[in-house]
Amino acid sequence: MTYVVTEPCIKQKYTDCVVVCPVDCFHEDEEMLVIDPDVCIDCGACVTECPVQAIFPEEDVPEKWKAHIQLNAEKSKTLPMITEKKEPYRNC
Repeated sequence: MTYVVTEPCIKQKYTDCVVVCPVDCFHEDEEMLVIDPDVCIDCGACVTECPVQAIFPEEDVPEKWKAHIQLNAEKSKTLPMITEKKEPYRNC
């Protein structure tokens, strides 16, 4: 199992989750974060830190956001890693 960043993160991009991750599995593009499923250790520390409730265990991703499972897996391989807190997207 891994955790997945979903739709509510788009154009929010809070990074509170990044600083609690013990294995640096987060990556970012201009609008959102994604989790590398090969690095995630399934600790769940990120879930409670997300102020927009965008992170779910893979098996609990709502049906309408299931495409984000593959999106996280694919994007995490090409996007830069993020390990420090930043200002949210457009100061949301």
